[in-house]
Amino acid sequence: MIYTNLKSPLGDITASAENDTLTGLWFVGQKYYPSDKDIWIYEPNHPIFIKLRRWLEDYFAGKRNMALPNLEPKGTTFQKAVWKILLEIPYGHVTTYGEIAKKIADSNGIDSMSAQAVGGAVGHNPISILIPCHRVVGANGSLTGYAGGLEKKKALLQIEQADLTSRRLFDDGIS
Repeated sequence: MIYTNLKSPLGDITASAENDTLTGLWFVGQKYYPSDKDIWIYEPNHPIFIKLRRWLEDYFAGKRNMALPNLEPKGTTFQKAVWKILLEIPYGHVTTYGEIAKKIADSNGIDSMSAQAVGGAVGHNPISILIPCHRVVGANGSLTGYAGGLEKKKALLQIEQADLTSRRLFDDGIS
């Protein structure tokens, strides 16, 4: 595993990669920050990190629709399914844990899925910002849970000028 450290308007960030794919992006000291970083190899000029730096600069400048670097978060099958749905949330929009749970249940042909289980998967997202877990809010629209801290979640949503009243997640009109 290789890594680099980055500066952002919201604080220092650590990124990790393997095989030319981004595997992690964490605010330094956040919940679930990797404990094994001391065995990783520092490689700040790797092409994946150069692309990531450009993406983050554009993102923090308020630009949207930039091509993501290759992503490969490590997690369970369930977590990866939730993270895939996070990637579908449009820039500037939010959804709820319950709406994601319904989408997971529907895709698995089951009646229901626990919003709390979805919350656990969202909270363990290892690629902050790019896999936009900050776009998930509580059922009443409240800013709940963010491994990097609620102030960072709020700031990310402000950068995107998120409409907290519009919880449109899917193009099929579910809101």
